[in-house]
Amino acid sequence: MTFIGAALVGAQQATGEFVPVPKGELGQETLPATPLVFIAYAFVWVAMIVYVITLMRRIGRVEHEVGDLRSKLRADKRG
Repeated sequence: MTFIGAALVGAQQATGEFVPVPKGELGQETLPATPLVFIAYAFVWVAMIVYVITLMRRIGRVEHEVGDLRSKLRADKRG
């Protein structure tokens, strides 16, 4: 608690009433949300891109295996 905050709490307790804080005297700690939101969205997009690329590679492998199996089945039917 800052000195100003302690003084205001003391004044409020002494009078028993609400004591308004003059503008500019109460410092507020803020955390800018913009960088955090940007980082979160960037992380989600990167994760989605990696996931889609992984799925495309897996589907490509499966299609290649299915093509090999079809060619083997055709060769077995002929021979």
